Amino acid sequence: MVKYDPKSSDPAEFINNEEILETIDYGRANAHNRALIIDILEKAKKAKGLSHKEAFVLLSCAEDDLNKEILKTAKELKLKFYANRIVLFAPLYLSNYCVNGCTYCPYHGQNKHIPRKKLTQDEIREQVIALQDMGHKRLALETGEDPINNPIEYILESIDTIYNIHHKNGSIRRVNVNIAATTIENYKKLHDAEIGTYILFQETYNKEKYENLHAYGPKSDYNYHTTAHDRAMEGGIDDLGLGVLYGLDSYEYEFIGQLMHAEHLEAKYNVGPHTISVPRIQPADDIDPDEFDNSLSDDMFEKLVACIRIAAPYTGMIVSTRESEKVRGKLLELGISQISGGSKTAVGGYTENVTKGSDQFELSDNRTLDEVVDWLIEKNHIPSFCTACYRKGRTGEVFMGMVKKQGIGNICHPNALTTLEEYAIDYASPKTKSDIENLIDKEINNIPSKDVQEETRKNLIAVKNGQRDLYI
Repeated sequence: MVKYDPKSSDPAEFINNEEILETIDYGRANAHNRALIIDILEKAKKAKGLSHKEAFVLLSCAEDDLNKEILKTAKELKLKFYANRIVLFAPLYLSNYCVNGCTYCPYHGQNKHIPRKKLTQDEIREQVIALQDMGHKRLALETGEDPINNPIEYILESIDTIYNIHHKNGSIRRVNVNIAATTIENYKKLHDAEIGTYILFQETYNKEKYENLHAYGPKSDYNYHTTAHDRAMEGGIDDLGLGVLYGLDSYEYEFIGQLMHAEHLEAKYNVGPHTISVPRIQPADDIDPDEFDNSLSDDMFEKLVACIRIAAPYTGMIVSTRESEKVRGKLLELGISQISGGSKTAVGGYTENVTKGSDQFELSDNRTLDEVVDWLIEKNHIPSFCTACYRKGRTGEVFMGMVKKQGIGNICHPNALTTLEEYAIDYASPKTKSDIENLIDKEINNIPSKDVQEETRKNLIAVKNGQRDLYI
């Protein structure tokens, strides 16, 4: 029998099927074990994280009063490590050409309904200017896997194009990349192109299910896909994003697998994932969501996010516009630290020249970025457009070390306020601008260091006087 080993390079060992199944049995058997659940919660409150097995016991808990305590603990840990800041970003779809056979994605190679499109560099400029005119500073590049239409050279050229577009006061300061698993050499090229985070969703950690869902194409190789983050690390990228598409297999299996993958990165590289994403499958062209396991209710989804936050309190968490305003609002309290706003999931979707019917999935939150920003303020969050850390070398182990010591309050808090002031002056509607100014007046006093408070006040004045991109 293959044994679980988080330090191993073999996916069969660090995402160990037998260990996952045993953990599921253990969690279910202890759903009413109050003494055990209370002990795990006491450990969780020390803010050092939990193992996948301990976290799954909390997810399995069937005691109402203890479930309330689980949610309360998640809220406390979210505030302890990330306070009330919420980072904003937008996806940018470059191409929907794809040679893979992913049965849950409309980009799959045999879909004859979806119009195929690949943005030229001029079209990328149009998209980026539209995003800049909304106020975005951080993008996540998305593309199908196609070695002819979407080679690494195209991705690198697109990144260079994006970083060099400056329209009015707009600029994209951080480009995260969500592309298919690739080679160490290509990850080195992405690192040299100064990307932010490399994001790759596992889709499902169940190897048998994975191989059934990926009948053909390069992505059908489970082992190659599952070790992509290891190759990215070896290529010099130390900010990595994990994700799983909830609905492809049981949420219990995926929850455990996702935490085991985080444990693997921590054990082998001494740095866990920079972000964990929790998308749920949504309707799309040529996709029938009823074919998949959609048993993850909103209530359990909220608890799942809370348990990830408790297990990995130092890790950023992302929820996209796949989810509704109502669901996203609840998740913000329980662990989410990044959300998308004003998103489009069609290639060319940010201009009028959108390719009809090319959305990767249906959105549940169609609000504008300005509406999302003001909504966040109304819910007592600080919208942040900060991109400072990766440009200051605060990535990977350095960033995680700061977060674990709860030492980002004198960096992230002031930078969030400064970038929010930029947004207020350059892009905000009158109501949102007024709400931002009131928020800044209140929140600047919550910066722990008095010296940093004063430096931030100077930066805010400088922004009002026309300077941009000031950060600590």
